[in-house]
Amino acid sequence: MSIEQLINDCKKNDIKAQEQLYRQYAPKLFSVCLKYSRNYTEAQDNLQDGFLLIFEKIHLFSFKGSFDGWIKKVMVNFILQQYRKETFLSLVNDNVPEEIDVEIENEEEISIEFLTKIIQELPDRYRLVFNLYTIDGYSHQEIADMLSINIGTSKSNLSRAKMILKEKIEQNTGSKKIPSVK
Repeated sequence: MSIEQLINDCKKNDIKAQEQLYRQYAPKLFSVCLKYSRNYTEAQDNLQDGFLLIFEKIHLFSFKGSFDGWIKKVMVNFILQQYRKETFLSLVNDNVPEEIDVEIENEEEISIEFLTKIIQELPDRYRLVFNLYTIDGYSHQEIADMLSINIGTSKSNLSRAKMILKEKIEQNTGSKKIPSVK
């Protein structure tokens, strides 16, 4: 079955089509959920609840642009909405340097699992900004709009996230050099 037919069947609330769409996209979207969630269990919950929203809003997909991009955006926005309900995002910028350069050296390596773990351990506001900026390529203006914060707060949160990650990597490797990811 083509993706177009699958989407159209999901728009008709066809349970089998919804199950097939879930099976096809759940692995990709779970990795997105892991990036933005505090832990594995929260990522699982976000995936399930996010898919309910996707099925609720699938009628809005008009086949203009990529379905992969649309479904990812719905999931990310759902997760961000969960965090917006909390008050942690309302912190103001408190004069932290905008950018910290992190040089990667090839002398040592760290695992993706370790990197994922330390990113998940970041405070929510830092993790969200770090992922949106560094991994997903959003600008500080876009992040500020998405999280209802100002641009300075976005930059400050990114800077703090990088400092925390750098410290954790240094503690893990015993080195002042940032290792490459294997």
